[in-house]
Amino acid sequence: MKLNKFLDFIMMHKFYGTEVRPKKIDIASAKEPSLSFLDCFVTLFLAMTFLMVVSAQDALAKVRVVTSVPDFASIAGDVGGDKVEVVSLAKGYQDPHFVDAKPSYVLLLNKSDLLIYTGLDLEIGWLPVLVTGSRNSKISSAASQGNLDASTLVSNILEVPITKIDRSMGDLHPGGNPHYMLDPRNGIPVARGIADRLKEIDPENAPYYDERLKDFVGRLIAKIKEWDEKLAPYKGTEIVTYHKSWVYFSEWAGFKEVGYIEPKPGIPPSPSYVADLIKRMNQLNVKLVIAESYYPQKTPALVAEKASASFLTLPSSVDGREGIKTYFELFDVIVGDVTSKLEGMTKSFNSTNQEGG
Repeated sequence: MKLNKFLDFIMMHKFYGTEVRPKKIDIASAKEPSLSFLDCFVTLFLAMTFLMVVSAQDALAKVRVVTSVPDFASIAGDVGGDKVEVVSLAKGYQDPHFVDAKPSYVLLLNKSDLLIYTGLDLEIGWLPVLVTGSRNSKISSAASQGNLDASTLVSNILEVPITKIDRSMGDLHPGGNPHYMLDPRNGIPVARGIADRLKEIDPENAPYYDERLKDFVGRLIAKIKEWDEKLAPYKGTEIVTYHKSWVYFSEWAGFKEVGYIEPKPGIPPSPSYVADLIKRMNQLNVKLVIAESYYPQKTPALVAEKASASFLTLPSSVDGREGIKTYFELFDVIVGDVTSKLEGMTKSFNSTNQEGG
């Protein structure tokens, strides 16, 4: 289409002041090339050059992917390889519930071919207004080819309310808990869904995406086995977390969440609530408190201290700590930090018992 328009332009306009149309040639003077012949030759050369440039540009064009959070960006990059350009709107050290809707994000979404987001209303406070402002029909609705709600790819959504909810119950999500990417097993269906959507958008590179997906899934399965083995000795561990964002991780790791720093999701704790929580932790002998870095650190640290427990600040997303650039690295850090802390506590406990004995 670009070539046809280019040729139409050339044939309808003068080239260097000379009409680019064959002139009648006098046979007697046909020994020397006419100016119109040279013009046609140059026109043909330029047209062929233009065609090669356009073809090269089309071949090098990448699928532009925008994600709400870095976990999806990491997986999309793994599956898409050099056929995609990926950018995440939120940073890994930010609370994904609350992200500033910057004008620059509208521009990114306007140029995107695929938007991948958590869903379950996690980004409801900031993403919809950006999508509307982008005026990009590729991503404008859930039915759009370039709109991918990753929660639709996950079969084990936890904490789906079975009764009517309201704001008095805190920041509950009607569709269930949206922190499903903290179970690495959910990375597999999400990767498959991303690959399927990339193949719809860019069918010419479908075999490439299939091969990249196969490699990603194989590596993730192997890593999950490795992480399972590291966590196995600590199954049944009772923990307290700041927000109900670790339920998927706890379900996978076999931990039991016995309390939360927040009395209700998104509601800061009162002094009386904190006192009751510390009392309950002491009764249950809870030894580990977990919080993300973007939550206040003073209260969970105090709770851990008063309950003779350890406090651990953990990243909950790719890029949530310096050096975490992939989904694999995220769980290497989480599992490594948790098991190191629990191992140290176990050794300390055993040492104390031996001294006491």
